[in-house]
Amino acid sequence: MSEARIRWIGGPVLRARMRGPFHLHEALYVGAEGLLGEVIQLRDDELVAQVYEDTSGLRSGDRVVGTAQPLSARLGPALIGHIYDGLLRPLDRSSAMFTERGIAQTAAGPFRFEPVARAGEHLLGGAVLGEVHASGPAQRCLVPPDQSGIAEWIAPAGEYLDDAPICRLRAPDGRTLDLSMAHYWPVRRRRPVAARLPANGPLVTGQRILDTLFPVARGGRAALPGGFGTGKTVLQEALAKSCDADVIVYVGCGERGNEMAEVLHEFPQLDDPARGRPLMERTVIIANTSNMPVAAREASIYTAITVAEYFRDQGLHVALMADSTSRWAEALREVSGRLGELPGEAGYPAYLSSRLADFYERAARVRTVAGTEGSVTIIGSVSPPAGDFSEPVTSHTKRYVRSFWALDRQRAHARFYPAIHPLQSYSEDVEVMAQWWKLHGNPDWLEHRRRILTLLEQQARLERMVRIVGKEALPPAQQLVLACAELVNEAVLRQSAMSRVDRYCSPARQAAIVKAVMRFIELAERVLERGVSPERIVALETYRRLQRLGEDVGEDRIALIEPLVRQIESQLESLTAEASDARDAVR
Repeated sequence: MSEARIRWIGGPVLRARMRGPFHLHEALYVGAEGLLGEVIQLRDDELVAQVYEDTSGLRSGDRVVGTAQPLSARLGPALIGHIYDGLLRPLDRSSAMFTERGIAQTAAGPFRFEPVARAGEHLLGGAVLGEVHASGPAQRCLVPPDQSGIAEWIAPAGEYLDDAPICRLRAPDGRTLDLSMAHYWPVRRRRPVAARLPANGPLVTGQRILDTLFPVARGGRAALPGGFGTGKTVLQEALAKSCDADVIVYVGCGERGNEMAEVLHEFPQLDDPARGRPLMERTVIIANTSNMPVAAREASIYTAITVAEYFRDQGLHVALMADSTSRWAEALREVSGRLGELPGEAGYPAYLSSRLADFYERAARVRTVAGTEGSVTIIGSVSPPAGDFSEPVTSHTKRYVRSFWALDRQRAHARFYPAIHPLQSYSEDVEVMAQWWKLHGNPDWLEHRRRILTLLEQQARLERMVRIVGKEALPPAQQLVLACAELVNEAVLRQSAMSRVDRYCSPARQAAIVKAVMRFIELAERVLERGVSPERIVALETYRRLQRLGEDVGEDRIALIEPLVRQIESQLESLTAEASDARDAVR
């Protein structure tokens, strides 16, 4: 075991004179309390390390001990349903905002283990040893990806702590390896897969503006940028509650303590709408607030994606909510400044772009080494100063994501939620999603999406004219465009995360709502051509009912939308007949 002695320390960064060999990214124990650190630079006989805990009290001459292992996360069946700090050490929910120094990870359980592999089998890395019965989704116990060999012994079915041996392997080099339900994996190294697979469908979020206009593929990457007060955290919490992932990994990276306290208080009390069970049974929360050590904030992102890959390798679909990557980038900037590195744009280190790429590229839909399909979908929020999307973190993030959900301050101030700006957002997976929607009740999805975006673009152009000449000065066709765009905003795009009825919208209900709205717009344009005024169209009772369709028609009442469409058709036909009679009377 190598050791070194501290010769200089500044905040989370220290320099130490080595007395033995160290390697880059090696985990360290620093000082008498064994504070966790990591080697980030080596030069001659000196190492530079960052410490992931409060360094108060450390002094020159204190001992630094190497572990000969990279910084790693302890992965096992106990992860689900619990709260951890940025280094995956358990936190008490009542005091999660304040961490003690030198916390050690301990065994958890016992858990029920049912063997799948048999003695005498040759097991490759990632092979399934058995099923583990814990809270939440069914879990599998896997051979660590970097180990393989002949199974000499498999534990019988029973209950074991997660560090108890359940398999003995004879490695190809003759070594004997004892495997348990938990194992360690380096957080900065991606876990291997058999193959990366192309997108074949969306991660259903339950938010109409996202699923209908800007879907994110399962195994894809999405960015959620927005200034202060635009609803990033609330939207990410809503996605965590309602998306169709098997496991949610929620990492609060450098966020304000009161926001994380709300998450920690609310999540354990929530029920999963899809399963009728507590939401925490499929959730892992990693809390690293702004008052915690800055270096641990930088590590929390890697810890979270490693946890997500661990569940992906079990054949599960995982959604990772990172809130926010801007605070993570600020941690990079602070540590880089203490290292004396030359700053790049806006003071961020020159390697900001490559670090963002390393993180987002770990999202994927894959065929695992065990032969099953799993995925990790990353949804990262960005907090650009003053809502400036041209700043470095946002602009670099856009290069690595395929769905961009831009939050708008004006919509948020108007209490329009989700405050996603439909003309600044985009999705690059639209063509693939069109095939999926054909199989899920809306074969005209692509055309409906195009028509909605065209309407909203026309609305934005006409509203500039209205501010100059007034709405009444516009011709009837343009007045109808504004009315139809307003209907789309209210019926399709507005969705309250606080509503018991409308906080989640299934694909079936989304398809029914969009079809009803588009049918109204189609018929309204026809009757306008036959001389019916926009005022009479907007005054229809069905127009008002469409505006409140999301609130009035829940998941158990989708069948009521079809009679409403027939009523729309009847009322608009009546308007046409009245207009025709009026023209005949004039003649």
